[in-house]
Amino acid sequence: KKYRGAMRNIQNHINAVGAENMEIKVVLHGNGVGLLKNAMQNQKLQSDITSLKAQHVTFNVCNNTLTGRKINHEKDLFEVFQDNIVPSGVAELSYLQQQGYTYIKP
Repeated sequence: KKYRGAMRNIQNHINAVGAENMEIKVVLHGNGVGLLKNAMQNQKLQSDITSLKAQHVTFNVCNNTLTGRKINHEKDLFEVFQDNIVPSGVAELSYLQQQGYTYIKP
């Protein structure tokens, strides 16, 4: 429920502002990576993620989390590719904030 709620919040934001008026990046680290792990078995989550990606929302995954939890991004996570992986989720969040992005935690 929590993961779907977060996806709904993103969609609501897009609906209010318009996808063409923003750039949304979802950075998953720690327990947040569970979103893409659970999506492997959850059709509704898959649909939410696919819909958001079609609206140019990007999903980035922390390599530190993948390594520390022994998660294989190709086998264990829904639609995660090498170019979706960032070295550190926390460092990526900091970098994006320095670039002017707003940090919103679900």
